[in-house]
Amino acid sequence: MVELIDGKKIAALTREQAATRAHAFTQSQGRAPGLAVILVGHNPASEIYVNRKIEACHQAGITSFLHSFEADMSEEMLQQTLQHLNGNVTVDGILLQLPLPAHLDAHKAVSTILPRKDVDGLHPYNQGLLNQGRPLFSPCTPQGCIQLLQSCCDSIAGANVVIIGRSILVGRPLAAMLTNLDATVTLAHSHTKKLAHICAAADILISAVGKPQFLTADYVKPGAIVLDVGINRLQLAEGKTRLVGDVDFDSVAPKVSFITPVPGGVGPMTIANLLLNTVKAAELSV
Repeated sequence: MVELIDGKKIAALTREQAATRAHAFTQSQGRAPGLAVILVGHNPASEIYVNRKIEACHQAGITSFLHSFEADMSEEMLQQTLQHLNGNVTVDGILLQLPLPAHLDAHKAVSTILPRKDVDGLHPYNQGLLNQGRPLFSPCTPQGCIQLLQSCCDSIAGANVVIIGRSILVGRPLAAMLTNLDATVTLAHSHTKKLAHICAAADILISAVGKPQFLTADYVKPGAIVLDVGINRLQLAEGKTRLVGDVDFDSVAPKVSFITPVPGGVGPMTIANLLLNTVKAAELSV
């Protein structure tokens, strides 16, 4: 019988760990760990995520600094803001909320953040260390996926893992992290041939494609573990909406051993690991 992987419960433990370490840092250094968040424009989803992150910082004893800008912010102003935060000793971590407006270069911006303040783990230096198996900061969502898997697996070593989606936010770093844990990883994407056949051989199947209910029972091996990273908003009748994942939960759940729900699965782990990375950045600054 399928078991739900409770991301809220596991995230609560991670947030408690972050709060404990933040308190210890504050006691020893006379200041709280600090996270600067940059929000450009008025993307409703980004605004919701940023507010949740700021509230989570408050609960964990982390000082947050919100820098909000209009969507027409110049490249020069963004660079000046990042450089200022790089030099601010009370800012331990810098989070650039993505996506940025199209006229801003996200890769250039991320690369401007000091690697030791890159709590999203997206700087090329940090991604390089991750691929070498010696990460400074692991990206928050992939790290959450690893924690969820470790909660229901005795060992990931030797497992056949298929990840659908190759973004630098989830798919690519998660593939590296699972490889570092001795899994055999296939990184599938929009050009992968015979995708359903490849997925159906996976012991662990992870979807991060952003397509609502894309992954059906035909893609899944009986007894597999399924992680659903997707968060999609479905339009219902009378203007109502519902959050769903990439996985067609009703058809897939009866076939697998463990599965994450949406919401309440991978999502809560992202913010929990952001807090943990921020505290780690503060500890490294001493």
